[in-house]
Amino acid sequence: MEILKVLLRLSICVLVFSCGKHSTGPDTATRNMEDFEAAWTRVNDVYPFFEFKKINWDSLYSVYHARVETAEGNEFYGILNDLLAELKDAHVFYQLPIGGSIVPWYSPRQIRDNNAFSLPLVKSYFATELLATTQGTANYGILQDSIGYIYLANLQNSDLKNEFSGILASLQEMKGLILDMRQNSGGSIENIEVVVGHFLTSPLPWPKYYILGELLIMEPLQTHSSLTYTKSVILLINGTVISAGESTSEILKQLPQVTAIGDTTTGGGGAASNTSAETAGHFYLPSGIMINIPTGYGLRYDGQHFEWLGVPPDIRIVQTEADVQGGRDKQLEYAIELLK
Repeated sequence: MEILKVLLRLSICVLVFSCGKHSTGPDTATRNMEDFEAAWTRVNDVYPFFEFKKINWDSLYSVYHARVETAEGNEFYGILNDLLAELKDAHVFYQLPIGGSIVPWYSPRQIRDNNAFSLPLVKSYFATELLATTQGTANYGILQDSIGYIYLANLQNSDLKNEFSGILASLQEMKGLILDMRQNSGGSIENIEVVVGHFLTSPLPWPKYYILGELLIMEPLQTHSSLTYTKSVILLINGTVISAGESTSEILKQLPQVTAIGDTTTGGGGAASNTSAETAGHFYLPSGIMINIPTGYGLRYDGQHFEWLGVPPDIRIVQTEADVQGGRDKQLEYAIELLK
């Protein structure tokens, strides 16, 4: 964790060119205070987890107001980072006008499992080459004992809609399937529907999602018209699966042919809607800094939050960075044994 904090501060330094204390003119001081007020107010108005996380946001106002008042040079960026880190939310990030996105806080499970998976190591379990789709939406292949395998690193590419059916069709004759979601960084609702729909035999309600406290009305998930996979499926998850990856995992766990193996997912349960500026996650401060703040949340089918709690596996198989360095993927090996 300390290494991550150091790297985070270094990234902030690089993005603002300097972390030194330089004189702050009145214009900069005013801009910094305006940014602080806007950021604090935005979080105060829309953030959904204050009660769940027992965060006293009001009490933090005076603490950070005082820090901003005395900030010199580029110190404000570090203060903003610390303020947003108070939320302990893996969906919270900010982007400076001159640089990339910065995530102030990572889930302990993300940190733990960040190096506990290796796609090159997975490839070593295949007698033949692990294939990639034309548009790079997935990797897939056939393991020993006629076991199909699909790896989804994310759910962002719109081409998944056109390619997923073809992948499943090529693996239809296998005795079972391993769907590997480890390290899945999330994506779109549409791609959740694409993946899940291929395993449904009847419509299924979504988990519940709320935006600004109001329940979203969502049509049930539907079966895919051309191909439904009903053989045994092993779903591989770990602590780096987040956002839409967690929703997909939770939905698939409800299906009788699916067994989830691995470890509990990140616990990134924040949501937002781009239907209006009020419900959108992205919010721009007066200086042009963008902060991303969830305006809603999702609940698992058991009524518990995705946030912090994540999606637990049906069977927990611990895998560490040391396992990977030693050339073993214990989660994949267990999945293969179950399907033999």
